[in-house]
Amino acid sequence: MGIRMWGETDVRRARAAVLVAATAGLLTRMIIAANSPGPADVRIFAGFAKAITGYGPVRIYAHPLPGLPVYNHPPLAGWMLLGLDRLTELGFSFATLIRVPASAADFACAVLVFEIVRRRATVRTAMLCGIGVAVSPVLIATSGYHGNTDAVAVAFALAAAHLLADRKAPLAAGLAAALSISVKFIPVVVIPALFVAALRGGRPVLVRFTAGFAGVTALVWGPALVTVPLDLTHNVLEYAGGSYRLWGLVRFADVLGMPEPVIAFMQGGGHFLFVLLCVAAGIRLAWLRPAEAPGVVAVTLGLLLLLSTASGLQYLTWAAAGMFVLGPVEGFAYSAVVGLVAVLGYSGRSAVRWSEPVLYLGAAGWFVLAAGLLTGARRILATPPDTLPAERATVSAPRTEFRSCSTVD
Repeated sequence: MGIRMWGETDVRRARAAVLVAATAGLLTRMIIAANSPGPADVRIFAGFAKAITGYGPVRIYAHPLPGLPVYNHPPLAGWMLLGLDRLTELGFSFATLIRVPASAADFACAVLVFEIVRRRATVRTAMLCGIGVAVSPVLIATSGYHGNTDAVAVAFALAAAHLLADRKAPLAAGLAAALSISVKFIPVVVIPALFVAALRGGRPVLVRFTAGFAGVTALVWGPALVTVPLDLTHNVLEYAGGSYRLWGLVRFADVLGMPEPVIAFMQGGGHFLFVLLCVAAGIRLAWLRPAEAPGVVAVTLGLLLLLSTASGLQYLTWAAAGMFVLGPVEGFAYSAVVGLVAVLGYSGRSAVRWSEPVLYLGAAGWFVLAAGLLTGARRILATPPDTLPAERATVSAPRTEFRSCSTVD
């Protein structure tokens, strides 16, 4: 096949197509948000917002909340909920407002994934991946209907990797990394890998990344750590997730009839072992291929979902955008299978009571995720360690339309 060099005009057109798809996706999410009550989490968030208005986003961790679950969200989420509650005084619906941050994050992620992938594959592949994020049924369901903060945290984590590896902006990358764990603590598994990637970039890069990360962390987390350190630690840092057995390892253990103490250990203290495994995998990949930081973040977050001992439809967001970073085949396969899990799960009687077909689809989605992570990690490791994404994009080699974003051009 002949070589086709993509110029700036092609990039602008592809970016415009992604923006159109992202805009359509955002409108779709907001229509769903404005016309549906959402799951129980919407009402729980409304209760959290009222409590934060009364106690403040710092003291909230020290107060019992009758009728509400434990408040396990990082400090920045509290300030967000406080702002949303203030907006309800102007006549806005909280049920709609709570879906706005995640929906906007999906818009940003579609553009972000396009920018990440176009540096590592053909522009057409990047366009497909960006559009895939915009129309992903997983993200439409979890952001437009559920409205949790997972998508926001993932967007900041991918932005941090992109800023560090592709934009050569370590200070801004550190800011984004700190913001990711300040809205939801899940991306903490990618923070060590980002520090390793910064270290591999040289001392000035590490210093600037650390400065950005430390500055935001001190600003956002500092007041709560000083005022209510034990409550913050118990509610947020030690939170292990729910005890449902709907997904992944605990689902398989339950089906196989493993002893209850084993499953209880997996969902209790044992889950930290799986977290450490994810952290170790991210560190190893970042050390070997620091220029592939976006892919490393995608693999690490996907591995966290794969090994998660907690079950929740909103958790499916963790891997949705990242799978498109790893490649369009991986992204569309995950979105198709797991998208059915999300849509059917939210359409059932309860988001935490999956029907038998949904449970089977969830098991299939787990294997699709595992296969995508395996191929994605292999392609990252197949990338020459001594070339940067921008350099690989100009290599004169035949291109295919569905090359992985980590494949050398």
